[in-house]
Amino acid sequence: MSRDSEDEILTDVLENAAEVVEDLSKELAELYQYRDLFFENHPLELANEKNKFVDQKKDVILEKFENIDDSQIPLSLRAQFLYLKGRCYNISPTYDARATQSLSKAVKLNPHLVDAWNELGECYWKNMNVKDAKASFEGALKHERNRLSLRCLSIILRQESGANKRGEATATIFKSVELAKEAVALDPKDGVSWTILGNAYLCQFFMVAQDTVTLKACLSAYKQAWADPIAKGQPDLYYNRGIALKYEECYDEALESFDYACRLDPPWEPPKLELNMLRQYVHGTNDLVRTKGKIKTKKLLQMVQSIDKKMIAPYGPDTKHTVGTRKNVTFEQVRLDALQEGDNEGKVLLGRVVGSIHSESAVPFTFAIVDESMQCVCVTVYNWADGRGAIIGDCVAVPEPRVKTHKLESPLATYNFKSIRVNNPMWLLVNGKRVGREQYASTRVTSTYQIH
Repeated sequence: MSRDSEDEILTDVLENAAEVVEDLSKELAELYQYRDLFFENHPLELANEKNKFVDQKKDVILEKFENIDDSQIPLSLRAQFLYLKGRCYNISPTYDARATQSLSKAVKLNPHLVDAWNELGECYWKNMNVKDAKASFEGALKHERNRLSLRCLSIILRQESGANKRGEATATIFKSVELAKEAVALDPKDGVSWTILGNAYLCQFFMVAQDTVTLKACLSAYKQAWADPIAKGQPDLYYNRGIALKYEECYDEALESFDYACRLDPPWEPPKLELNMLRQYVHGTNDLVRTKGKIKTKKLLQMVQSIDKKMIAPYGPDTKHTVGTRKNVTFEQVRLDALQEGDNEGKVLLGRVVGSIHSESAVPFTFAIVDESMQCVCVTVYNWADGRGAIIGDCVAVPEPRVKTHKLESPLATYNFKSIRVNNPMWLLVNGKRVGREQYASTRVTSTYQIH
């Protein structure tokens, strides 16, 4: 006698079990679509009500699942039924032990059920059980290379990298990027996978090297994610995109991203904190540049007039330098009012520091300089070691200054100032001397950002 026959004798098997499971599968798919596309069909003003509405619909479907005893489903369909039941429990943002119970039974009945392995991994993850979550996603990959397992493992590897030694952490982060890339390749239209890839690049920027190429790749991935209506409704996308935009110094877009993340998930604190810190930063920088450090005109004139042109000697016209792929580059000193927007190749700026900005993130180190034109501009320096930087009165030379105008007038912020970005502090001259290699920050950024 077959095991299926025994099952039919011992229990009252549903005659239409296949139809029941199929109907429940459709209802569950509609529930997830309702949740994932909530803001496609509802105004942002209902953000606080979203979870309540989803739970109400979940409870209706869950009652149907719980009215059926697992033993009433034939063995051939039971693993699928338990997977669907566990997935219904697991739609809640918080951990539900009933989901783990159902999904554990499902994978025992059918170890080849990839969807159940992935859902079980999500359950463990919600319960902060990273070890078993990782094992579940790896278990799914043993049966099929699928985007959900790959992108979840990408996130787990990023989380684990924080506890690794520097060399190991770098390798782990690169592996995280590769897994996210593979997930995207399996379905280029899946915006959630693009979001995870963007997050992996953002982690690489913070933890490996502050490379603007990496940051651009990150923002490109977020742009792809935004094309997917499901990813577009996730506050994480806007929060992480805001972080990337801030470091790209696109402050207006960063403010908008943080603000939108706040509106999508009003109780979530990180975007609120970032929005407030960035507001303080741009307002502080704007005031610093506008008031020229609040230094009195007479004192400011003395500071500017006492600039010694010898302070620029290492970049004098008789010296030649290699800049990127360009060789034998010579520099010409120019005033602030002669600089153009964007790159200023072959130019060098010399000015006095009139003040600096103290930011909670400490990255970048930001100060303002004034030169003989009496104009003022802020300088943002990345990779400058903690405790280093320029102080008021220092004479600073900036070769090939890249000028950018920041301007915004909106309810979020109002500012109008120019900045010069410096990615490598060793290009600077402070009081006529090059910034030493010992002042170059470790490639690992001292940041408390949690990339979601």
